[in-house]
Amino acid sequence: MENTSDAIQLVPEVSSHDHIQGSLDAPVTLVEYGDFQCPYCRQAQSTVKKLQQKFQDQLCFVFRNYPLVESHPNAEHAAEAAEIAASQGKFWEMYQLLFDHQNELDDAHLVKYAEQLGIDRALFIQAMTDGNQIERIRKDMESGDQSGVPATPTFFINGVRYEDTPDVETMAQAIERVLEKHL
Repeated sequence: MENTSDAIQLVPEVSSHDHIQGSLDAPVTLVEYGDFQCPYCRQAQSTVKKLQQKFQDQLCFVFRNYPLVESHPNAEHAAEAAEIAASQGKFWEMYQLLFDHQNELDDAHLVKYAEQLGIDRALFIQAMTDGNQIERIRKDMESGDQSGVPATPTFFINGVRYEDTPDVETMAQAIERVLEKHL
């Protein structure tokens, strides 16, 4: 995976604004543009977990929202629910619940998931009604558009769009090639 001028680059670079698992100082950063209602993103979640187990502190994982509302009518509200949870320090817990219950992402279920995480029901419903997380989601989507995201999931490894099969073995090989360059 060469970082050449014709490689599609991530815009903007990863920052503390992002949803991050691992250290920003890790030698490899894996960014996913995902949609909570996308079945391929749900499959990719398992792949990412296995990569995190394999590479541990050598890998930083970043998730950016890219709800494909034309195909997935509940995706944007699910992303809002994740962002509301993030405002309470519970993004990754909501991320997991949303993928675990991907076929139940209507508003009533989103409220239930928030309650499971200890988020106040009235505050959650008010935040969903206010739509104050839409701007954050739009920024993720704009960055995806600027980065040439064609579909979900789309991955970037150290800022370069990953163009191969998103399975554990193939992605691990790509990550290993990046790590070899850091030695």
